[in-house]
Amino acid sequence: MEVESKTVMTRVDCMHLVQERQPEKDFDENGGLRAVHDGDEGEKEDGSNVVLLPLPADDHRISKDYACDDMKVGSRASNPLEQLAVQTKEQGKIKQEKKLSRRDRMELGRLFQEAVSSHDWELAESLVLLADSQTLNDVLCIALDAIWFLTTWGELNGITGLIKKIVSYGRSDFTRAILRTSFFASCVYACHCRIMNLTDTVGIMAQRLHERLQECHGDEVLKAEAGMKVQKFTDWALKCIGFHFRYQENRGGRKNNMIVEVQLQLSAFKTFLELAGDHLTGKDFTEAFDAACFPLTLFSSSFDSGWALGISAIAVQGLLGMLVEGGADNVNQCFLEASRFGSTELVRILLQIAERNSLDIDVDLALVFASHYCKIGTMECLVDEGHAVDFLGPLVRASERGCMQVVQWFVNRGCGDMELCLALTAATSSSQVGVSAYLLPHIPQHVLAALSIEILKAAGERSRGSLDGVAFLLCSDFLGDPAATYAVADSIARSNDEAVAPELRAFLLEQWSEAAFAEGLSSGQDHFVNFMRILRRGCSPICLMDLPPPLAATIAYMPLYRECMEAGGQLLSQKLRGQLVEAARRIGGRWVDDDSQANELLEILELNLPRFFLQPLTTL
Repeated sequence: MEVESKTVMTRVDCMHLVQERQPEKDFDENGGLRAVHDGDEGEKEDGSNVVLLPLPADDHRISKDYACDDMKVGSRASNPLEQLAVQTKEQGKIKQEKKLSRRDRMELGRLFQEAVSSHDWELAESLVLLADSQTLNDVLCIALDAIWFLTTWGELNGITGLIKKIVSYGRSDFTRAILRTSFFASCVYACHCRIMNLTDTVGIMAQRLHERLQECHGDEVLKAEAGMKVQKFTDWALKCIGFHFRYQENRGGRKNNMIVEVQLQLSAFKTFLELAGDHLTGKDFTEAFDAACFPLTLFSSSFDSGWALGISAIAVQGLLGMLVEGGADNVNQCFLEASRFGSTELVRILLQIAERNSLDIDVDLALVFASHYCKIGTMECLVDEGHAVDFLGPLVRASERGCMQVVQWFVNRGCGDMELCLALTAATSSSQVGVSAYLLPHIPQHVLAALSIEILKAAGERSRGSLDGVAFLLCSDFLGDPAATYAVADSIARSNDEAVAPELRAFLLEQWSEAAFAEGLSSGQDHFVNFMRILRRGCSPICLMDLPPPLAATIAYMPLYRECMEAGGQLLSQKLRGQLVEAARRIGGRWVDDDSQANELLEILELNLPRFFLQPLTTL
C-alpha cells in the first residue's frame, strides 16, 4: 500500500518539527525547568543520559495540530501516519533506520514527557512513531514513571494503551525499565509520608549511600562513580516526584481516594509485566526487588514513623509482592539490610511478604544486625512481630562493645541467667566496666558463685591486653562476700590449669592472692622500719622527731591512704590491703585482724591523720 506524500507528514518533516521546538531543558533547584547548554551534538548509546522531564505546571498544553497539508498527526485508527508506521514495520525497515542524535533523543523525550504529563495520549503515540530503537526504550521508561501518578480509570486506559504501542513498535529493554520504575515507585510512595524537606532528604540519602558503599568491597573509584550515579538519579527522582505532586494539585487534586489510586497504579504495573512476559528473568525481578527496597532502606529516617500501616504500605506490598511472584529471590537479603539500617517500616512490610509467600527469612540474624547498629525500634519489631528469640548473640556483642542502650533493652525484655553471665564475661573481657556494673545486680548470687571461676578465666582468656574488667569485678566484690571473692582469685592464681591465661594468673598472683597479702604485710613492716630510721637517724634540718604525732603519721602514711582512696570499690587488692593492715596496726597502736576490710582499716588511719588532709569515704 502506498501513501501519497501530499497527504502524509514524512519522518523528515516531523524531525524538523522536533528540532525547531524549544531548547533542551532540565530541572532547576525548585523542580521547574531551566535551559541546558549542551554542546554535544553527537550520538550516545547510553540511554540513561536522556533528560526525562515532566510538563511545568504553568506551561500550556502542547497543541495537537502538527499537520502538514491540514493533516493531524494525533488522529486515531484512520491516521495515515499510523498506517505508514504499520507499513514500514511490515517491511522490516524500522530496525534499519538511522539513529537519532543525542540532542534529538533528548528533545523527543522531553516532548513525550510533556504529552504524557498532560495526558495527551494521541500526541504521545504520534511521537513514539518518530523514535528509534534506543529512544523507544527511553519513552517506555517515561511512560512507566507516569503510572505511579494515575488517579482515574481514564488515565489508566490511556497509559496502558500507550505502553502497549511502545512495546509493539520495537524491541524493548524491559530489564532497564523494570529496574528504573521499581526504584522510582518506592520513592513515590515514600514521599507520600515524607516529613523532611527535599534538601534534607537528599542529604540523608548521600550520607546513607556513602555508609553503604564503604561497607562494600571493591575499587574505590568504581564505588565513588556508582555512588555519584545513584545520588544523581535519586536527586532527579525526588525533584520529579515533587513536580508531579504539585501538578496534581494544580489540576484540582486527587479525584479518587488513595486506595483506588493505588489499585490503578498496580494494575498498570501488572499490565507492563504481562507485556514483558518471558523477556524478564528471575534475575531481573531480583534486581528490581533490590532497587525497590533501596530507597526505603536508606531514607527511612526521613519518613513519618508508622507509614507502613497506611496506604503507602499497601502500595509497596503490592509492588514487592508482584516482584516476588515474578521470581525475586532476595527477600531475606533485603530484609537483613533493612534491619541493619533501621528501616523498621520496610522490615515490617518484608515480614508480611515473607509470611504471605511462605518465604524463609532469618529474623534472629536480622536482630543481630539491628542491635549491632543500635536500631531499637527495628529490634522491637523483630521481636514483637518477627518473633526473634535468640538474644544471646546480640546481647554478648553489645556487651563487648559497651553499648549500654542495647544491653538494657535486652535485659528489660527478659534474659536467662546464663545469657546474663555470658554477657558479663564479654563485658569483663573487653573492660566495659559500665556494662559489667549494670549486669551484676541482675544475676543471682548463687549463679555467680557457681560460675565465678569460669567467668574470670574466660574473661582473662579473651582480654585484649587489659585486665581492668577483671580488677573491676574483684573490687566490686562481685560474689557479695569478701572472703569468697578473695578465695576465688587466690584459687585461680595458684591453679595449674592450662586453660588459665598466663597474664591472668600473673596478675592475680601479684595483686589478689594470699601470697600478695603476705607481701603487702611485709612491705608495710619494711616501710615502718625505714620511716623510724629516718626519724631517729635523719639529718634533716626540719627535725622530724619534734613534729606533732599527727603530722609525722601523715608523712608516713598519707601516700598509702590516697592510693587506697583512688583504688575505689568495695574491696582492695590483697597486696594493698596487706600494707593497709600493717599501717593500721602501727598508727593505731593496737592489733588488727588479718581479715579486716578496707572501710575498717581506713577509719583507723583517719582517726590519726589531720582532717584537712582527708578525703571523704564516698567511694568505699
